Amino acid sequence: MELRQLQYAIQIAIERNFSRAAEKLHIAQPSLSQQLSKLEKEIGVLLFQRSTNSVELTHAGSLFVEKSQKILDMVEQLKKEMEDISQMKKGRLVVGSMPITGSTILPFVVPVFQAAYPDIEITLVEETSSNLETLTMNGQTDISLLSLPLREDSLVYETLLEEEIVLAVPPLHRLAASKEPIRIEQLEKEAFIALKKGQGFRKLTLELCQKAGITPNIVFESSNMETVQSLVAAGMGIGFVPYLISKRSFSELSPIHLTLEGRPTRTLVIAYRKGRYISKAAEAFVSTMKEVMRTIG
Repeated sequence: MELRQLQYAIQIAIERNFSRAAEKLHIAQPSLSQQLSKLEKEIGVLLFQRSTNSVELTHAGSLFVEKSQKILDMVEQLKKEMEDISQMKKGRLVVGSMPITGSTILPFVVPVFQAAYPDIEITLVEETSSNLETLTMNGQTDISLLSLPLREDSLVYETLLEEEIVLAVPPLHRLAASKEPIRIEQLEKEAFIALKKGQGFRKLTLELCQKAGITPNIVFESSNMETVQSLVAAGMGIGFVPYLISKRSFSELSPIHLTLEGRPTRTLVIAYRKGRYISKAAEAFVSTMKEVMRTIG
């Protein structure tokens, strides 16, 4: 049994398709099928049920893929630990991030880090918060930028920033000229624009409204905070926005941003799996991120 065969099985399980898996692995599909058949013959069990239209994991396959992910993660951790011991300057760092947060913070952090550590290769993985927690738990990212609360108990974190949440309204909205903080109760009859389900900020929006005793009337949903901002600016509704996002100008069409009563916040953290070896490169990236955030936060 070879490590590459474990990777092949994992990729097939992810894609549920031999052609796509072979493309991602940069090998020919016949070679992938041959390697899988060789593996199944060696271990004496069928890992996948194949049909004309689908590829599904067997019970043995599910167990094999789960264990394989752990084995490959342990191998990767061992490599990084040995690199650190030998004081190698080259390395690879996989950083997970929520798309909204990453687009705001990482453009400031990555150039600074790469200037200091030019031979460290950074791979960015953007996912919704729920998917990102799973990837981090499985060791598919070294560190991830997330917001509290975390769903996975196996993750530990370091606090990065307490970020204020503000209200975005159209320029001609009745509250646009308000000088006083806005009570969320005032927004009961408003049309809301929110992020789609699965994103942490969507959950935060619902929680803020729930605490205020209202149910938001969500009329538009988007996976992109830039789109939320633009729709608000166009008069289609209102929405909650992270402070750092509110300071960026995405287009000529911009909403008005107002302070909310009580100045609610979200906590941004750097998370990683409990007990996972944290490389010197990861430690340096976290340190760089904290330093940069002190200047832009």
